[in-house]
Amino acid sequence: MRFLSIYKSAETFVPPSPDEMAKMGKLIEEAMKAGWLVSTEGCLPSTNGARVRLSSGKLAVTDGPFTETKEQIGGFAPLQAKSKEEAIELVKDFLKVVGGGECEIRQLYEAPEPQNASPKVAERKKIRSTARSK
Repeated sequence: MRFLSIYKSAETFVPPSPDEMAKMGKLIEEAMKAGWLVSTEGCLPSTNGARVRLSSGKLAVTDGPFTETKEQIGGFAPLQAKSKEEAIELVKDFLKVVGGGECEIRQLYEAPEPQNASPKVAERKKIRSTARSK
């Protein structure tokens, strides 16, 4: 099963310290080797962002920062886990490293493989099933 972990925290506008970066780097390296971390990305401050909203047929664009929001999305990571419970345990380890905030975990939809899949699709399926068995 694949899950998306969405990390949210108060926006501090302070970059992580070298020690915090080293701890996170170690966790990411171990998680990738273990096969449960598919990828991960951190977000820049909301001052660099924008919100695009469609309501009643009208588009609106709001540039950041988004000061009215208490917690901002700080990053995300697709995870490979055997169950939601396992994904929760993996995210608990992540939160201990970052020292605060929250993660929303959402199971990702996995479409069935087409009957006459190309060799590339078959190879991706093989890679995913290998990662699941770790």
